Amino acid sequence: MSSAPRDQHGIPVTLDASTRAYHGFEGRIGRTMAGSQPHWPQRPRAGEDAPNVILMLVDDLGFSDFGCFGSEIETPEIDRMAAEGLRYTNFHVTPMCSPTRAALLTGRNSHAAGIGYVAHADPGFPGLAMELADDVSTIAEVLRDTGYSTLMVGKWHLCKDADITETGSRNSWPLQRGFDRYYGIMDGMTNMFRPHALYRDNSVVTPEDYPDDYYFTDDITDEAISMVRSVKASDATKPFLLYFSHGAVHAPLNARAEDIEKHRGAYEMGWDALREQRFARMKELGIFAEDVQLPPRNAEAGNDVQPWDSLTTDQKRIFARYMEVYAAMVQTVDTSLARLRAALEELDEWDDTFVLLLSDNGASREGEAQGSSQYFDVLRHYHGAGDLAGAFDRDLSDFDELGGPRTLPHYPRGWAMASNTPLRLYKINTHAGGHSTSAVLSWPRGLDGQGGQLRRQYTHVTDVFPTLLEICGATNPDHRHGVPLKPLAGASFADSLTDADAAEHHREQYYEMMGHRAYYRDGWEVVTLHPAMTEFGDHEWQLYNQREDPTQTTDLAAEHPELVAELSAAWDEAAWRNQVYPLNEGSGLLRNQRPEREDVFARPARFVPGTPTIERYRSLMLVYRRDFDVTVDLDFRSGDAGVLFAHGCQSGGYSLSIEDDRLIYHHNSSSMMTVLDCGELADGVREIGLHVTALAGGARVNVRVTVEGQEGASAEGIDMPMGQAMFQGIDIGADRASPVSWERYDKHRTFPYSGRLTAVTWTPGSPAPGTGPDALPRMRELGLKYE
Repeated sequence: MSSAPRDQHGIPVTLDASTRAYHGFEGRIGRTMAGSQPHWPQRPRAGEDAPNVILMLVDDLGFSDFGCFGSEIETPEIDRMAAEGLRYTNFHVTPMCSPTRAALLTGRNSHAAGIGYVAHADPGFPGLAMELADDVSTIAEVLRDTGYSTLMVGKWHLCKDADITETGSRNSWPLQRGFDRYYGIMDGMTNMFRPHALYRDNSVVTPEDYPDDYYFTDDITDEAISMVRSVKASDATKPFLLYFSHGAVHAPLNARAEDIEKHRGAYEMGWDALREQRFARMKELGIFAEDVQLPPRNAEAGNDVQPWDSLTTDQKRIFARYMEVYAAMVQTVDTSLARLRAALEELDEWDDTFVLLLSDNGASREGEAQGSSQYFDVLRHYHGAGDLAGAFDRDLSDFDELGGPRTLPHYPRGWAMASNTPLRLYKINTHAGGHSTSAVLSWPRGLDGQGGQLRRQYTHVTDVFPTLLEICGATNPDHRHGVPLKPLAGASFADSLTDADAAEHHREQYYEMMGHRAYYRDGWEVVTLHPAMTEFGDHEWQLYNQREDPTQTTDLAAEHPELVAELSAAWDEAAWRNQVYPLNEGSGLLRNQRPEREDVFARPARFVPGTPTIERYRSLMLVYRRDFDVTVDLDFRSGDAGVLFAHGCQSGGYSLSIEDDRLIYHHNSSSMMTVLDCGELADGVREIGLHVTALAGGARVNVRVTVEGQEGASAEGIDMPMGQAMFQGIDIGADRASPVSWERYDKHRTFPYSGRLTAVTWTPGSPAPGTGPDALPRMRELGLKYE
């Protein structure tokens, strides 16, 4: 045998020095294993005292919606956790869902993390990239490197629409940002009975149908428990991070009928009386001092709430029902926590688990003044399409089904005001009602007998990351994949876990959302309520002493102009430092200015049978606010039946199907159906066409159906579902999950096509008049007035 190379000690080696260093190999290698010295590089392992961590985020929950924060809604498990743990009464997030999630996971301010607004469109600016930046770490990445298993279930909502596709970048997906396991929804909301798209790890799950008893919160709770059990079965000493991100209680508001029924009649007193009752309980609980005032009913233009006594009998009846549904949905969160706790107690892990329960922002005002049995109605306002004719009458007719599988309701903003008691305004606003959250914390082993106490220190969501570093024995890196990292924005509040009088470490914080601004410093806060398409300036600032007036009832700006100027300047400096600029002036550029690489989604697309449900956004771009044609290639024979294609779901969509040899077109706009009988088909039909012409603005369309080029049926001026209303993508040869037509589903379920279907092709046409790329210069010109 030849002589092996030797190291400086005369030991034979077969690895060069650089390879040995790369692999961390410190053993000795001879010609045989018996003559060699093995070495196993160390893997990260958390310390023996490192706790399990659960970050549980509820979506759009109001400040007073838990029993332990004054609510009449029974939340016994959350109340039990509060009685054994801590309640933080001065805890703050951002005024919107995606930004809070970014700040929670990265410990940086949301704009600095790349997600300063709800993650959908990418208008081309660093603070609004709508994906987690490369130069911020996540707590999942850091704890995984410390030796934790990292698990996530529920709502992600931290990547742009164009990347929630099979060909999009996964750089800002859960597994790429530090999680070992993931199950949930990538979008910002879903149908709780029939989710539009579920994801497991890096892959979409495409169920053909859902069982009648399916409910999303139950599903993700099952998955969370299974993940934790699997980790502890594999290595009982390995701690876990579980990020449990609820879809509840974001609209659409869905709950089981028996749960809704428990609240029958509970809200007939209305939102004004409920607000007073909750505030009184909050004082009894010590959350607010006796001298704190309940602000008047929200009255600001566009944010105003009608006095309950001024409503009609029908309005009171249906509005109260919406809140009954919401209360039932809040209770599903409590039930989920009870199940998760029971599973951890079974594993003897609860006492060693740090649990933090938060909301991602204040209560949602997206139901606007009237609410709706079909949540996506409200998107018509955001897309400039106005009200849907006949919507309130439809809602009344749906009364007995509200909250069930066939409705997608949201409550009027009067209930959001009550949910946020006693704070002003709502989600999106930078007043206290937008960014204050009830916070409940549990850690039996780590609280040192502090159970049941309140904590009043100003605390911000960016403080969670450094707190976890401290209690988990982790170190935040200064580089990620070779990229220098931005510094953390928050400060640990770990000392407050065992010391009610601990110092307040988070002394300053900026807020911004859709042009609304705020800045907090040492108990004082300046804040604006900014109407779209109006001038930004110091004239907008209001000033509040948050320690004496936490409900923001007395504006002191006129009395302290020098303090207003000081805090205004501090906001501006923080805005430049954190990538907040440019501000959204309301011109429409934020939603409509998108990168050229997305143009590929508006090219003709041919889909064949057997293709999984095409993603929501990719499907939408073929038809959104534009003319389009759909061509069905088939070889029809008498007796063939089923869905040729379906685009959308119960909240909005369109579909062609064949039944009893007749071609039928279904058009759904917020459950208001247009059904066209396009006539009987003859044997041998090979081409069916759908031709859609978008009218000005794209909110209404003319529709023609042709068979072998001959007119079959048509309709003019029908409402086209707007934006996310077509919340499910395109299906070929079936109508999966949530159906375009319930009537058809009741007869045939998913109704798979039985004949020979070759392909279905979408050919996008011209944008609707007044929309598309040609509208961008006009938007920019309008917005420049407020530069």
